[in-house]
Formats: sequence, structure tokens, C-alpha cells
Amino acid sequence: MSDFAAARERMIERQIAGRGLRDPRLLEAFSAVPRELFVPRELEERAYDDCALPIECGQTISQPYIVALTVHAAEIGPDHRVLEVGAGSGYAAAVMSRLARAVIAVERIPALARLADERMRSLGFDNVLVLSRDGSLGCPGQAPFDAIVCAAAGPQVPQAWLEQLAPGGRIVMPVGAIEGVQQLVRVTLDRDRQPHREELEPVRFVPLIGAQAYDEPDPS
Repeated sequence: MSDFAAARERMIERQIAGRGLRDPRLLEAFSAVPRELFVPRELEERAYDDCALPIECGQTISQPYIVALTVHAAEIGPDHRVLEVGAGSGYAAAVMSRLARAVIAVERIPALARLADERMRSLGFDNVLVLSRDGSLGCPGQAPFDAIVCAAAGPQVPQAWLEQLAPGGRIVMPVGAIEGVQQLVRVTLDRDRQPHREELEPVRFVPLIGAQAYDEPDPS
């Protein structure tokens, strides 16, 4: 039987702190979340590998370092409300729940949203609300948000997110074409509600599907 706790600490030391992300709150949040419970059972031995892994419904759970980089860039404080778009298995939302007051996680695939919600309830992450909806439109009923993070690449930052972001808040998401290299960007909304964009790192993500993003792929 694997020692998942030891594997988790090695992952934190080598993949996150070892790459320069050493904020104690961030590292403690990753230490508090059992990643092996957010992947299919047949892949739990690989839960702490330095790569993305497949999950249910043909989707993926992001590489641990990319989750850490995104969460770190969002600068989540203990009183913050966070919107996560593309909840997937719920892993990133669980990590952010250790940093924020509340996390609203939206997922367009209902089956994935149900699984993520079940994980949150079974693991006691009771400050996470998982909803199934078009994440490109944000979640206006829960706005404003201090941070919005996304695990899928859009052609641009959705206008709906900018409208739902609190002054001083941050959006962290990959932007770029479906094929090819994308850029992880951070958009900060100043006190006058003017956005300021920074490019953080080249990445590759699945496309963000929705009314303010890419169209649903043609199954043919």
C-alpha cells in the first residue's frame, strides 16, 4: 500500500517549493488536501506525479505545479471569495478552500459537478459550493469575487468575469488558441475598475467552452 502522505510531502517539496513557490500558506493548503482522492481509483498511485492525469468524463486534473502557480498568482486571502471555473474533480477548489473564506466552483459537465460536490461533502470542505453551469458567464448570483481562476483556455478574458470581479481583485486563466501554446495571464482590476494584464508562463490547457469562450466541439 502506498504512503500517500509521504508522496504528498515529496510533491510539495520537489514540484512546488522546489520551483520557487514557498509561501507557507500555499504549501500548507496543498498538504491538507489528499490528491489521491481526486483521481480515478486506478490512477491513485500516480496522484502525485509531475503531470496532468485523466479523470472522469474525458477531462483532466492539472499538474500539481500548475495548480500551485495559478493559486499563488491569485493571491487568495483568508477573507476572500473565490470563483473557480472548470472545477473538474474538485482538487483545486479544495486547495483554495484552505486559503479562502468561500470558494464557488462551477463545472459545465453535470456528472463531474456531482462527483466534485460529493468529494467536498465527504472530506469536510464545507466552504466550497459546486455548481453545474456555463462558467464563461461566471456566477452573478454569488458575485462579487476577490479572485477568479480558470483551468481552461479561452480566446480572451470573459467580460462577465470582469463585471463580477471586486475592485482590486484578480483573474488568473490561460488565454490563447485551442491548438498551440497559450499564456497563463493575471488580470488585476484596479480601484477605478481598469484591468491590468500580466503574462505569467506558457501553458497548454483544454479549451474553455461557453457563451463567452469557445464553441462546443463538433463531435463529427
